[in-house]
Amino acid sequence: MAVAHKGSISMGLVLIPIGMYKTSQDNDIHFNQLDKESKARIKYKKYCSHCGKEVTSADIIKGYEYEKDKYVVMTDEELEKIKTKKDKTIHIIQFAKMAEVNMIYYEKDYYAVPDAGAEKAYELLRQSLLSQKKVAIAKTVIGTNEKLLVLYPTKDGIIVKTLFYHDEIVAMPKPVPKMKLDENELAMAKMLIENMTRPFVAEEFQDEYQARLREAIMKKIQGQEIVSVDTSGPSNVIDLMEALQKSLELSKDPDRKRLTGTA
Repeated sequence: MAVAHKGSISMGLVLIPIGMYKTSQDNDIHFNQLDKESKARIKYKKYCSHCGKEVTSADIIKGYEYEKDKYVVMTDEELEKIKTKKDKTIHIIQFAKMAEVNMIYYEKDYYAVPDAGAEKAYELLRQSLLSQKKVAIAKTVIGTNEKLLVLYPTKDGIIVKTLFYHDEIVAMPKPVPKMKLDENELAMAKMLIENMTRPFVAEEFQDEYQARLREAIMKKIQGQEIVSVDTSGPSNVIDLMEALQKSLELSKDPDRKRLTGTA
């Protein structure tokens, strides 16, 4: 697995060299864009707006537009020069309780893997955080962005979670009204939740739509027609109590895996 970022965790005077590795991979089917008539693939080219010539990545530099059509060029070497020692490390600012970090701030996850010789200091940090159910709040610079981070301890290692800044989070588009609930409805909803509660095992869940998509693609390759798998109409909730009662009955069915009717 390729390293996404190299650095060190800085905790006071303790430096723990690590590599950050992506925690997930893209398994989705991706489609290319084709011309409707010729079925030829659509390609995008980078070109110079001044002379019209096509350019490669090696020909491209970074420029900041400070006035209309006026740019100041910043080289990678210059961008590196303005980084402080703290910017080049994952500098721990403080510690906090796990529950205090609202999940809406989480952006991306990375595995933090210690370099050779840093295992003991890494394990000291991991066990200390885990035993107190706390996380480390830290900062580092990745590329040209200063990232706010959470170092989250697990039983196997430390996950580095990049966070959105507070001003990047938008408010809810409209307030959700707090409705007055009937006690019977609430009791039945709690019973439904209780009936459907069991340990979460990630291996039990697969992307079922992607499997159907692969099957549909194979059928089209073989010249077969795609047939609709779901011809049922919408099931809008009219009577909440009736819907809860039916859901409760389904939840008691030992042959049912999900309320969707998947067997």
